[in-house]
Amino acid sequence: MIPSLRRLTTGTYGFVSRRFFTTATPKDNNTTNEQPQTHFGFQTVNKNDKESMVKEVFDNVSSSYDLMNDVMSMGIHRLWKDELISTLNPTPGSHLLDVAGGTGDISFRFLEKIKQSPYYLPAIGANPPKNTSLPSSATVFDINQSMLDQGKKRGILNGYNETTDPSIDWVQGNSENLPFKDETFNCYTVSFGIRNCTNVDQVLKEAHRVLKKGGRFLCLEFSQIPNPALRYMYDTYSFNVIPVMGQLVVGDRDSYQYLVESIRKFPDQETFADMMRDAGFQQVTYKNLSFGICAIHSGWKL
Repeated sequence: MIPSLRRLTTGTYGFVSRRFFTTATPKDNNTTNEQPQTHFGFQTVNKNDKESMVKEVFDNVSSSYDLMNDVMSMGIHRLWKDELISTLNPTPGSHLLDVAGGTGDISFRFLEKIKQSPYYLPAIGANPPKNTSLPSSATVFDINQSMLDQGKKRGILNGYNETTDPSIDWVQGNSENLPFKDETFNCYTVSFGIRNCTNVDQVLKEAHRVLKKGGRFLCLEFSQIPNPALRYMYDTYSFNVIPVMGQLVVGDRDSYQYLVESIRKFPDQETFADMMRDAGFQQVTYKNLSFGICAIHSGWKL
């Protein structure tokens, strides 16, 4: 549980929510050289503190992350992720960097989609069958080792063991400083993760750097619902139900309070599209899903 002092506050949307305050360095009004500030949910914190705070959230939720995704979205997140992979439409020879990939949801879908390609050619008569198509791979990248550990367990259950299967590997690191050479991958995905990053502009620049010419960037992220009535209903559900679910299902209200707040701090669809263009991506588009609850953002390195 996040170390905190709690109090009731009225949030931006008029809902009473239980806020949590971590042990992050407080702002010193008497300091002339103040540290750069950023948001952590609805809190304002020092930029240097946010990474460890986000890490603590996902350390707390890692063992129940997939379960809570199902509970919170009533399973709809699976359809959104399927749509992301359908939009990407990978073929044999594709190499994916799955950032904030954690438990492997996107990477497993990516590899299974490739197996459905008409260009995928397993060897006839081999035991076990071996893929004779162009080799493909998925690199699951996450800042939280605890999330990757959960993904590895799922991978074994799904037939993707990194020790025996070269098509998947798991790498811990920071998406603002990727440990990969320029133009390494031809696909980059980030699903419900980029809003937790401290410097989103830098994440986008790094994404552009590691993509090959002709490579594609896809981001699935919660967004802003254009319709005011639907937005009000969604906000009511998010602030009043999701944190309670977190408490009842996994005994952690605070982490899910942060996740709800972080959605409201993420830029709207048009603003994020402009950020992608500023990072160098071209042919930038987005597609709203479920009335704008989330969106798939697409850009190309050309």
